[in-house]
Amino acid sequence: MRRRLALGVAVLAASGVLAFAAPGGALAAPEGACAGRKVKTLPFSTGAVHVYKRHGYVCAVTLPKQPGTKRTMSVSVQARGNRPVVDKGRYAHRAGPVTVHAGNRCVWVKGSVARGSVSSGWILC
Repeated sequence: MRRRLALGVAVLAASGVLAFAAPGGALAAPEGACAGRKVKTLPFSTGAVHVYKRHGYVCAVTLPKQPGTKRTMSVSVQARGNRPVVDKGRYAHRAGPVTVHAGNRCVWVKGSVARGSVSSGWILC
């Protein structure tokens, strides 16, 4: 019994180490932060918002044109009839990801980097 318990603990510990050591972390591949397929890119003067969809969920992330310098960034996604989910702060590489369950409803996506911004209107209806 002790041997099985020790083996189970060792397997869990090893899987935790592999999860943290896996390549392609959030900063290495910021677009990989959202699951699903990319359905829209909303470019603007200082960056772009990338929108993904998977099984009724919509995810968005804002990426600056010139990453590396901390500045005010934001991203929000709102499913029609619900409140928006927002991530806003001073970031160097991205704002988000933010995810909402939209089902078959339209969504409104917004994003900004410094003084540049974009607002989609109702999309993915």
